[in-house]
Amino acid sequence: MDRRKNDPLTDSLAEYLGATLHTRDEVLSRPCPIPAARGVYGWWFDALPSGAIDTSNCEKRDGLTLLYAGISPSRPPANGTAPSKQTIRTRIKNHYRGNAAGSTLRLTLGCLLATELGIELQRTASGKKRHFHQGESILSDWMSEHAFVSWVENAEPWILEDNLIENLDLPLNLAGNREHPFFATLSRARADLARRAEQAPTSGKLR
Repeated sequence: MDRRKNDPLTDSLAEYLGATLHTRDEVLSRPCPIPAARGVYGWWFDALPSGAIDTSNCEKRDGLTLLYAGISPSRPPANGTAPSKQTIRTRIKNHYRGNAAGSTLRLTLGCLLATELGIELQRTASGKKRHFHQGESILSDWMSEHAFVSWVENAEPWILEDNLIENLDLPLNLAGNREHPFFATLSRARADLARRAEQAPTSGKLR
């Protein structure tokens, strides 16, 4: 049974799944097409990262497969501290051109693609952060070719994100998605590269 038929956020789900798809070049162009607003975004791929991902129940359109959903800003802290001022514009651009230390999506993709792309997770000189060093540009090139993003504005994106994870098959999401069949495989892939990074020499500064 399709649970979305009886969900009060059905219209929001339909809007999310039908949102316009954009390439890396479009996102990083000027003026940027992404609004500086709160919202929820989706990452669609025309090639799958290594790791035996079963996408039979994933959403598909235009030859692309939806594998990951994200939001900006995050849910406001429960302790009363100031909420994040980040927007979907800053977050999506960071996913496309940042590094694995600041992008969960880049970390996940890099861990699944490490062998295929010949990249390795490394600690920074301080030892406090991990990224793919020179491999970040290789990962960016892969995303430029294979990763497409869509988004919708939403005043409380964390509510819609919870609904998406509950109702859609999103194999690259870890938070709130522990029951997904790919959760253990993805967690293990990230842990394995993190362990190797701890045993290897540190790299230079984050670019």
